[in-house]
Amino acid sequence: MENNSLARALFGSETSILKLNWATRHKICVGIARGLAFLHEESTLSIVHRDIKATNVLLDKDLNAKISDFGLAKLNEEENTHISTRIAGTIGYMAPEYALWGYLTNKADVYSFGVVALEIVSGRNNTNYRPKNECVCLLDWAIVLQQKGNLMELVDPKLEFEFNEEEAKRMIKVALLCTNASPTLRPTMSAVVSMLEGQTTVEEVFSDPSIYIDDLRFKSLKHHYQHMQDRNPGAPKLSSDNTCTGSSSASAHDLYPLNAESISLNISETSSIAR
Repeated sequence: MENNSLARALFGSETSILKLNWATRHKICVGIARGLAFLHEESTLSIVHRDIKATNVLLDKDLNAKISDFGLAKLNEEENTHISTRIAGTIGYMAPEYALWGYLTNKADVYSFGVVALEIVSGRNNTNYRPKNECVCLLDWAIVLQQKGNLMELVDPKLEFEFNEEEAKRMIKVALLCTNASPTLRPTMSAVVSMLEGQTTVEEVFSDPSIYIDDLRFKSLKHHYQHMQDRNPGAPKLSSDNTCTGSSSASAHDLYPLNAESISLNISETSSIAR
């Protein structure tokens, strides 16, 4: 892909980082949302990607976003309410109910999208950014700022205040809604598109991390995450994929342009999606 991945554009070395202005960031975020809305709600087979992250969003020559790497995708052919499955994905992007119990619905993708949206707004990587001692990651910090009413502190300083404040605030609120601890309170991706485009009002629901913080298994997961970061603070992420360096190895069958017309040409090739 001409401009590699969104992760490289946001978090790469000084020579690989792209200067993404606000309009481009907003376009990328809406594009990802549209692609997921199609996969979840408009495709003949409902598809849960399971590994939405900045590494798996590629950028073409016009900086249009394309979802890639369907190696972990699951098909929901029988309209089941959820799938019980082996846990696979990337720490920092997995929804709590999936990371803890393997309870998979398309709301897991919604959660992952919310994390990516925060990364787009802030220019910071959720898995290695620790702004405060009491915060484990970017998402933790966003929740604290939401409670304090200081959401604009999240916006990437590289934008130098050249951004649409209303759109930025809306995108952050949508991201926090998507990352709510309760999957039932997360919106559908079609609703996300509508909110990002300003067609509907963003429902402000404060996330309640105590739903999972009181669970010993969640505490164990959180402790493990902190321990791994403390042991290797310079690591760009906790998974084994190369987020910030190297060119993409995705094949043509792994790329799904984020519009219904293009996706519909590829979606029948389920052998290249379901693994």
